[in-house]
Amino acid sequence: MTSDIPTFPIPRAHPFQPPELNAKLLRENPTTEVRLFDGSKAWLITKHKDICEALDDPALSADRRAPGYPEIHAGGAKAKEAIPTFVNIDEPDHSRQRSMLDDAFDRPAVDKMRPMMQAVVDKVLNQMVRKYNDNGKQPIDLIEEFASPVPTQIIYNLLGIPQKDVERLSKDSDVRTGTSRDAAERANEKLNEYIGGLVEERVKEPKDDLVSKLVKEQYNKGNLSRDEVVTLSFLVLTAGNAALTNSIGMGVMTLLDHPDQLDEFKEDSHTLAPQVVNELLRFNTASALNSRRATKEDVEIGGKRITKGSGVICAVQAGDRDPDKTPHPDKFDIHRKYAKEDLLAFGYGPHRCQAEYLSRVQLEIAFTSLLKKLPNLKMATRVEDLEHTPATQNMGPLNLPVTLD
Repeated sequence: MTSDIPTFPIPRAHPFQPPELNAKLLRENPTTEVRLFDGSKAWLITKHKDICEALDDPALSADRRAPGYPEIHAGGAKAKEAIPTFVNIDEPDHSRQRSMLDDAFDRPAVDKMRPMMQAVVDKVLNQMVRKYNDNGKQPIDLIEEFASPVPTQIIYNLLGIPQKDVERLSKDSDVRTGTSRDAAERANEKLNEYIGGLVEERVKEPKDDLVSKLVKEQYNKGNLSRDEVVTLSFLVLTAGNAALTNSIGMGVMTLLDHPDQLDEFKEDSHTLAPQVVNELLRFNTASALNSRRATKEDVEIGGKRITKGSGVICAVQAGDRDPDKTPHPDKFDIHRKYAKEDLLAFGYGPHRCQAEYLSRVQLEIAFTSLLKKLPNLKMATRVEDLEHTPATQNMGPLNLPVTLD
């Protein structure tokens, strides 16, 4: 019966926990049909191994223009008309365009950026402490003062956005809330116009930044048009900010809720940081809605035959808590032996997030620096009183009042 088909996105009963239906589907019906906002149907995949197989299968298209691609809200239709980026296209164009950014996000390049990222985090922390003291040590919003500005200012530095424009752009809602999958939906003419002006400036006077790199290596050689450089730069600007902001906010909440593990992390943050971040990413899965595909031919996933032209949604949040992959998945454990490549928070297969290592390093620096400078950080309100993202969006706190001492 139609009433038996769940709707997607699946609403969360608790604002900071995955939908309870995820666990039920994993147990009883791991590959199932769901109904979307417009009444159409798609297949929802919840098991870790099935998600990996689906996201690695060339028979499934990441192109939003492909027949059957599952949009999850009305705004997604705009993306079908926009200039596509490698996030939304298939081979061979996917690899060709993605390779243009490979050496900007690989391990050596990110490691060179560590001093810059540390400087950004230190600056933001100092500003937050100063504001806290100036306001008589009243509770301060960790999201507004730390979790949001850290990732946005780091990406500004990477792109080469002038410091004089940072404060204005930091308040832009698309910069603050965008994701890689919905960047093409954004009809922010002013922001696109700004990026276009920056590209034109770098055409005239290249500098040592990512926009200049795209201009010199791709635009000047005829590999990308001016509009394509703008679109790709806009993607980089907006792609991961919301996920990183939510990861910092959810991470702080999770650590404060597990004081014994928090104390252990404080005592040996240098050693434990990578595995703490890995477990926080698994436990919270801040980017849970982006791994969507359309079948280019008939396929079988999880024992179900899925016909050509069908939508497929890989529920990575459910997969990261699959008990067949992770024993006691609802338990937070910083000592969990969980391979980074098995984590689904960054997707899987050819379209796995290119900036994964950059994101991990940002989170490691953010958490270690925050807790080193503010070891007595505490929440200043009850969890149930926090504002939060809507129940059908990626989970995260919209505010997080804390005291610093």
